[in-house]
Amino acid sequence: MYLLFEVIHLKKILIVEDDISIHNVLEELLKQKNYLLYNAYSGTEALLLIEKEHFDLILLDLMLPAVSGEEIIEKVNNVPIIVLSAKGSSDDKVNCLLSGASDYITKPFDCKELLARVEVQLRNYNKTNIIDNLKYRDLELLNDKHTLLVCQKKVYLTKTEYAILKQLLLNSTQVISKNKLLDLISIDTEDCDENSLRVHISNIRRKIRNYTEKEYIESIWGVGFKISD
Repeated sequence: MYLLFEVIHLKKILIVEDDISIHNVLEELLKQKNYLLYNAYSGTEALLLIEKEHFDLILLDLMLPAVSGEEIIEKVNNVPIIVLSAKGSSDDKVNCLLSGASDYITKPFDCKELLARVEVQLRNYNKTNIIDNLKYRDLELLNDKHTLLVCQKKVYLTKTEYAILKQLLLNSTQVISKNKLLDLISIDTEDCDENSLRVHISNIRRKIRNYTEKEYIESIWGVGFKISD
């Protein structure tokens, strides 16, 4: 007798809300839909989680300690953000939407409406972000997990490391200049400049080297980088 198991990719949602009571309501509400939930109670905590994890959706308050919700919107790319805020003016809504937020809900909110809007954003995000895993020799970059497999061994990359390696693999037949690489990864992260680029690439090489002696990223002196032949 054979048993068939369905593999389900749980959608990862980050709740960024400093009001404990509202945070708890959101958590209980979303648990009903079996989402994988992450919690942040300040802007700083949210940015640290966003750097480490890839989320399918972010629920974001605007009035946060340390780093505001508006600043987080400016820093996040390619992830839908639903703003949940007591700020109800048209200017607040327009500014957030023009800055990159996907939706804006004014507090207090209707629970059924919130769940519906969450489902809409997740559905739209899935339609526009499905690409195959990137494979090159013993490397496989997993799109749905933001994880790298090296000789079938899992290697966890930061958001910036993942963005760099993705662009190098997508352009594996050519040399990419430093400026071009920085421009390409700006879609996914703003946390990189020419100086830190070398550090990130060094970290990627070190992580790969833990499982293979082959050097996959080649430096082209005075130009940039490419995937080794």
